[in-house]
This record gives sequence, C-alpha cells and structure tokens, in this order.
Amino acid sequence: MEEKDNILDNSLNEENDNKDNAEQSHFNGGDKANITSVSGLYQNWFLDYASYVILERAVPHIKDGLKPVQRRILHAMYRLEDGRYNKVANIIGYTMQYHPHGDASIYEAIVQLGQKGLLIDTQGNWGNIYTGDSAAAARYIEARLSKFALDVLFSPKVTEWKYSYDGRNKEPVHLPVKFPLLLVMGVEGIAVGLASKILPHNFNEVIDAAISYLRGQDFVLYPDFPTGGMIDVSRYNGGLRGGKVRVRARIEKADKKRLVITDIPFSKTTSSLIDSIVSANEKGKIKIKKIEDKTADKVRIEIQLHPDSDPDKTIDALYAFTDCEITISPNATVIDDDKPRFLPVEEILKRSVDNTVDILRKELEIKLHELEEAWHFASLEKIFIENRIYLQIEKCETWEEIIQTIDKALEPFKSRLRREVTYDDIVRLTEIKIKRISKYDAKRADQHIKDIEEKIKQVKYDLDHIIDFTIAHFKRLKDKYGKDWPRLTEIRNFEDIQATHVVAATRKLYADFKEGFAGYELRDGEFVDNCSDIDDVLVVRKDGTYFITKVAPKFYIGKNVIYLAVFKKGDTATIYNVAYRDGATGNTYVKRFSITGLKRDKEYNLTKGNKYSEVLYFSATKGEKEIVQVKLRPKPRLKRLVFDYDFSQLAVKSRSAQGNILTKHPVHKIVIKEKGEQTLGVKLWFDWQVKRLKNTETDYFLGEFTDDDRILVITQRGTYYLAPPDLNHHFPDDIKIIEKYDPQKVYNVVYYNGDQKAYYLKRFTFEPTASEDSFLSNEGSFLVDMTPGAKVLITVKYKGKDRKLHDQVIDADEFIKVKSVSARGKKITDRKIKEVNFTVVEEPEQADSDTEEDISLFNTQTDGQPADKEGNEADSKEQ
Repeated sequence: MEEKDNILDNSLNEENDNKDNAEQSHFNGGDKANITSVSGLYQNWFLDYASYVILERAVPHIKDGLKPVQRRILHAMYRLEDGRYNKVANIIGYTMQYHPHGDASIYEAIVQLGQKGLLIDTQGNWGNIYTGDSAAAARYIEARLSKFALDVLFSPKVTEWKYSYDGRNKEPVHLPVKFPLLLVMGVEGIAVGLASKILPHNFNEVIDAAISYLRGQDFVLYPDFPTGGMIDVSRYNGGLRGGKVRVRARIEKADKKRLVITDIPFSKTTSSLIDSIVSANEKGKIKIKKIEDKTADKVRIEIQLHPDSDPDKTIDALYAFTDCEITISPNATVIDDDKPRFLPVEEILKRSVDNTVDILRKELEIKLHELEEAWHFASLEKIFIENRIYLQIEKCETWEEIIQTIDKALEPFKSRLRREVTYDDIVRLTEIKIKRISKYDAKRADQHIKDIEEKIKQVKYDLDHIIDFTIAHFKRLKDKYGKDWPRLTEIRNFEDIQATHVVAATRKLYADFKEGFAGYELRDGEFVDNCSDIDDVLVVRKDGTYFITKVAPKFYIGKNVIYLAVFKKGDTATIYNVAYRDGATGNTYVKRFSITGLKRDKEYNLTKGNKYSEVLYFSATKGEKEIVQVKLRPKPRLKRLVFDYDFSQLAVKSRSAQGNILTKHPVHKIVIKEKGEQTLGVKLWFDWQVKRLKNTETDYFLGEFTDDDRILVITQRGTYYLAPPDLNHHFPDDIKIIEKYDPQKVYNVVYYNGDQKAYYLKRFTFEPTASEDSFLSNEGSFLVDMTPGAKVLITVKYKGKDRKLHDQVIDADEFIKVKSVSARGKKITDRKIKEVNFTVVEEPEQADSDTEEDISLFNTQTDGQPADKEGNEADSKEQ
C-alpha cells in the first residue's frame, strides 16, 4: 500500500507540474495545441499502474500458479539449495536480486508459503494459522525447499528465462511446474479494479481429477481448507464470480453443559471467532456462561452453557448469529496471455494438466537428444579405438591434417551411425586420453551402448504414450506425498453429507422407454425425476431383471422397463411390492423387500430367474397399506375369478427371497384397488445429509413414534444412546446405525479387545440409557463391524501374513448366546482380520399346501379367515 501511495503521489505531482507548465505556456502565448489535459495524463498513467499491479504483483499466472514474488522467492531458494536450512533473512536478501520491492513484502510472502506447508520446509516459529499469531522475525526462522517442490517446480533445461529488473541476473518467466499447484495452494490478491480469490483444494482430489481429465472422464473439484471445518458447496459455481460457499465450524457436545469447537471456518482465527461469539452473547442472540480458548497445535474452544440452556438450540444459534458460519465468495482470476481471465477451477486444472504434459514431453525430448548424443559418441569412440584410428595421426604435422585423417579413416564406418560426424565430434575424439585407450574394454563398451539403446527405447515409448506417462507421474506424486494431505474439510449440505451427495439435484432425468434410453439430455423423453450428476438410477424390467447405474447425459436401460427412479444407497424406507409369474411352474408369487445397496451395473433378478418369468405388478411405497385386485384367467371349475390382496400384511424380507405363492392359476392382470396410510404415532425420517430428524419424507424412514418411543443411535466409536424423537436433536457425525429402539432386538458385534489383543464376538440387546455409553470392553478396543439379527453367519477374512488362511465362517447363535451389553464376549482369533461379512439367515418359509386349489389367506374373504403372516399360500378358495 505504501508503494501504491508513493506511485499515486508521484503521478499527481507530475500532473500538477504539467498543469503549471501548461498554464505558464498559455500565459506566455505558447502553442495551445501542445497542451495535454491533466485528466488525460492521469488516465494513461493510472492504466499503466493498474496493468503493472495486475500483471506483476497481485494475480497468479495460469502456467505455474504463482505470483511474481512467490516465483522469485522459490527461484532464489533453488539457487541457494544445498539441503540445509537457510535463514529467512538471507533468503529475503537473495530474492531482492530479482524482486524490485521491499523486504517486507518478500517476508510476508515467504511466511504465507511456509504456513501452507507444501513448497517450503520450515524451522522455528512460523506463527499459527488457528490463533492468528504472527511468525518470528526473519532473522530467527529458517526455511528450505520441500522435497515436493524439488520434484515438481524446477527443470532448468526447459525453463524460459528473462533478465531481472536491473539486468544483472536472469530469472524464470514461469517455473516449469508439473502439477496443478494453483488449485492446491489457493491464492488471494487485490489489484486495481480487480481481485483474485481461488480457494485451496485437496492434494489427492486434484491429482485424481487430473488423472480423470487425462483419461477423458468427468471430474468435480471442491475446496478443502487447512483449518478443517465443514463446507456447503451447492453454490460453488466452479469458483467463478457469483458463486458462494458456506463454511461452518465443527461444534461438538461434550456434555449437557459444555460445547467444544474443534475446527474453525477458513480465513477466521480463534480470536476473531471468540469475539463474534461474545458479541452475539452480549446482544442476547445466544446464551452462554463462559468461553475459553484452549487452542495449541489443534483448535479447542470450550463454551460453558447455563443450566437451563439447550445444547442443540445453542449450536443452531452459534451458526445463525456468529462467525461459526461464514460465506466466502470465490473469484477465480488468473493471468493468461498477459491478460486477466476468469476461469472455473475445472478449466484451470485442465490448463495446468496440459502444461504438465507439455513440460514432461519437453523433458523427454531433451533426454532423448542427450541419450542419442551419448549413443553417437560412444559408438564413435568404439570405432575410433577398436580400429586403431588414433595410430594414423602420429605422422600428422598440422591440426587440419589430423582432423582430415580422422575424418577419412571414419568414412567406412559412418553408415553405422545415426547422424553425420561433425567437426566437434572429431575434436572430442582427439581429447580421449591415452590411459582411457589403453584400458578400453570392448565388452563393457558394448554393454554401455546397449544400456543407452534400452533407455532410448523407453524414452521413445514414453513420448509415444505421453498421456500414460503423465498419469504415472501424477500417481507417483500421490503415492509419495498423498498420505500427508488427507481431506480436512467435510463436504456437507449442513449438517453432514458424503461427497457423493454434495451436488444439488439440478438435473432432470428423462427416459425414452420405447428406445430403451434415459439421461438428463433426453429432453424429448418422459420426465422421471430430479437428479444430480452423481446420482444412481434403479432400473427394473418386465422380465424381473434390475440393476443400478450412474446418471449420465444418455445411457442404456433396455426395453420393457416398468420402473425407473433415482436410487439412494441405504434406503430402507422405500418398500417394493412385487407380484411375478414364475416361468418354470406358472405360479404367481408376491414379495415385499427393500434395496439398500447394489453393485453398480451388475444385473440382479427379483424372480427365481427362470425363463419366461414375468413381473405382473410392481410398486414402490413408504410402507403404506396397499390393496390390489387380482383377476384370474377363466378356467373350468374355477368359480372365483377376482379377489383382493393386501400387501401390507406380507412381511418385508430380503430382496433375494422367493416370496409367497399368491396363486397357482394363470393371472390375467393385477391392478391397484386401495392405497392408505398408517395413522398411529408420528412418522419420522432421518436425513443422512444433515444428520437431523424430519417429519417430511426423506430417504430413511425410522418409523412411527409416540412420546414414549426412542431412537437407538450407534456410533462408529462403539458407543450408543437412546435419543428422543425430537426434531431439534443434533446427532453425532459418526453414526453407524440409527433406528427405532427395540429392546428385544439382538445385535452381533465383532470388535478388537485392546486388553486381550484379540478379536471378539459378542451378542446382546441394548439396555435403555439416555447418556452415551460404550458397548466395547475398554479404551483400547475398537469396533470392526456389527449387524442386527437373531441368526447370523459371520465370514472372517484375514490379512497380512495370515491372508493365506481359509475364510472362517461362524454361526453366531451357536458360537455365543445373547448376553449383557457389558459382557466381553467370546474370542474369535488373535490374528489380523482384514474384514468381516455378515449374512443374516432368513427364517425358512413354510411348505405349500397340498390342496388341489390355492387358498389366499391374505385377501378379504367371505369366510373371514385372518391373514397368515408366516407366508403360506394365498389363493382365493374356490366356492
């Protein structure tokens, strides 16, 4: 700002001088045609200044993602690089050979680079991005280039150079960065009439996106902040102007009287966050008793609540009235072809990856040239020594004669070489020492030439497959450095959401059932539902085959599709009612089931899979009562051709179950007759995206609740508690299982016992508790996996040195009986387990009736027989 003010002051002073001179010239009778107005001078000078600030100070370049000061710092550090740390004061002084501004701006840029931790390896007090504490003075802290920077930033042979501002040194026009550095680092700069704000993205996700782009696949990138927290990216807009992201702190309930903030929003510090909380408390918007900052290497702000405060409501108030939630407006501006341009992050990544491909190609071409030169001289040397050409120059008296003699002697062998022999080649031959000639080993020379030829072959292969070579380059970077850069910011729609659920349903899914295609670009087709780019679609055909596939602009679904809908993994609220005719027996079966998860693009069958099987009726419900009318084909001795069937009295079982026999007679058609709703209690759903209860329909139906009912919440940490059916309740982030509490329900848990150093199985029913309790044995224990079910088969797979062992199958009911939730359980093994798979054993279905005619006990009949919920035959009895 000081420099900016000085430039503006100088500009104004010069304008005033010109104005005075002009006025003096006017009064002295000067030529008015030579007078330039002050506004014209100011406009020209200001545009020059604005261009300079935009191009040379505030905005990063698209090619290397660096501002000029950052580029010069890194170049200076590379010149100083010897593996040891350098005082930052020394780096600043060395950088001033290239950077025409003060040491303060260089110091601030170094500190910012060092705090990001990607390009600079630091030592000393470099400040704290959480508390906002500043770094120590330049003379006290040290730095050196990181290994990652040395891997991707520098390649002098392909670097374009220019003279520094004073003409005494050379500096790179751009660094040959072989990585989308700008997106990982992020940048913020304010120029004249222009600003740039590119948010940082995750290291591994950027590499994955780069590989996807090279493979011609679609990709999506969202920000990831070093301060962690949570982010809503539904309006990110690719980082362009007009886009917004909402960022939240992570707030946890330590107990009923204490909240803990463990992550803060990006661009905020613990001090500024606490100030906003105190201000909101003073204005009466929130009610807290005390707040303490206990941040060290990790964020920890503790908030003490009043005894009458509701922790859940206080959390909502913190998000509503304090900086625990902020909105950031990105503005992806870069310099491209000496002009500022606004590019989305996807385009920035593509340009960066294309630049990486070009740099790697140039490096390979240079390497190929060097190898070919090495091959040429090694071959020339071999000819020169093995054919004793050096002996022919003994009688030569002049230098020209020596050159001509060697050139003439090489003439018969030039056809073996790959290029012409030059004057410089012959000069190099004359420089070979006698000692080298006397110790020349032909076999070793042949092997050396062979090794060079193998390298040339590999380099040529890499050049011909430059995309594969670049993909391998990115994979190496991810394998080498990726583990140090996990995602810190959770992508949510507030409260919690997986990355696959983050995109808003901005697409519309259409289907052309006649041609057998669907997609969000088939606008002439029939509208199906709203969807996002990363949704899955469930497709069910008339023959009973079904599968899920990813949403795309256009994809094949096949002919005779009877059901098409957006599919949500883990959906137990949607119940499918099916009636199908078995192609082998001709019997018509009915079944009810839910689909919680399928392998994408793998085909399944809801019938027995026999040829000529056909679905006669299919519907998707939320558990409502559904009565259908069954019409049979006329047949001798068959008196009752029409009867009703109530699906709600049929038990919901596995999707692979056979189902119950509806009738053995040929069915003409089945139509819906009545559809009703259950009225007992309050229906509640759980929204997995926001971890909140809802009384409106979402994906996960918990059930109907009265005030006395409770919700069982089981976490990945091996804890559980019973929550009230309260819409304001905040659930933990790491929910493993959430469902309506059933005190009789048996749970099978495989866990690692920290005391015994072995894996155990325990089976129990959960006991009522309002506070969060652990169902594991001790603090060193951890949950492997669990499932409810009275009869369960458990398959144990081993890893490491034990992976050669056969899979162990355990019948849970025979292995251990149901005991207390606090029991240790029974030891399975002390070997390393890779994974466990649970198979819930279905109860065997009862045999069909031996009567000549099928009898439906599920429909409403004249004899008033009740429904058989165990699943026997369900035909209408002939009258």
